[in-house]
Amino acid sequence: MAMVMPGGPDDCAPLSIAPDDLRQLADHDARHRAFTGGAGPLTALDTGGDGERGTVLMVAGFTGSKEDFAPLLRPLCAAGYRVVALDQRGQFESPGPDDPARYSVAELGDDLVAIAGELRAEKVSALHLVGHSFGGLVSRAAVLAEPSAFTTLTLLGSGPSRLVGARAQLLEHLSPLLDAGGVPLVNETLEQLAMTDPRAQLVPAPTREFLSRRFLATSAASLRGMADAMTSEPDRVAELAATGVPVLVAHGAADDAWTPAAQMDMACRLGARHEVIAGAIHSPAIENPARTLEVLLAFWGDPRGAGTGSAADEAGVLR
Repeated sequence: MAMVMPGGPDDCAPLSIAPDDLRQLADHDARHRAFTGGAGPLTALDTGGDGERGTVLMVAGFTGSKEDFAPLLRPLCAAGYRVVALDQRGQFESPGPDDPARYSVAELGDDLVAIAGELRAEKVSALHLVGHSFGGLVSRAAVLAEPSAFTTLTLLGSGPSRLVGARAQLLEHLSPLLDAGGVPLVNETLEQLAMTDPRAQLVPAPTREFLSRRFLATSAASLRGMADAMTSEPDRVAELAATGVPVLVAHGAADDAWTPAAQMDMACRLGARHEVIAGAIHSPAIENPARTLEVLLAFWGDPRGAGTGSAADEAGVLR
């Protein structure tokens, strides 16, 4: 989830971000672009260019949007990559259907496969898929549906199966709130909860205003459907490993959604590279963009290399 909420293994984890950093409002030169999804147009930020080193498709998580990758857009473009950051259906500037059932992991994954087809038609040299949180589950579904469409997969703060723990318990209150007062009541409730966290109190006012505006633009059906999908997803790690697509598992050191231990175990089962991003909780691209950038570039530069934090190495240490 993109909103700041209390809880997690370390509530006092320091973030590698300046207090006045505008986070989702970071400057970038990307332009808005529409792709064709299975339920209507999907809005993205596209840095353009020839992307001589490849194209990156970045997928937002639950309650998130393409702006959750804003601090990475200029640096990745400067490094030779074209970046497309996506609002999934029902998120922020992408319209979505009114039926919560249309927000299943499978359908959302099909949207990514369709976008990959559009990008491949533009003769991209490589297509790297990055899914944050719930977007990681959706990205995994896309790779399982069409492994040949993607060069690599990065699971950023995502997990092997359904969300459990404090954040999942919070989602149990979502449907009654929507019934009682719609998206505005959910937004008000989450804002009140978030502001009990000292970290949230440090978020600059313009960014808080953007987060509220974004949430209010999110469709109620997407909130219901994505919450249901995120809390019922089966473990598909073995299926993903069987595709042979190189995978990076990366997460904040104090991730409070899927635990760091669960993500490390997933990486071991995948035989994937595993990177822990210091100074980050659940949104490394916002909380420590410099280290997140380093981790991504190292992986894409050598997708089948061991890396600095490979799961194989860690498993050896644990043994």
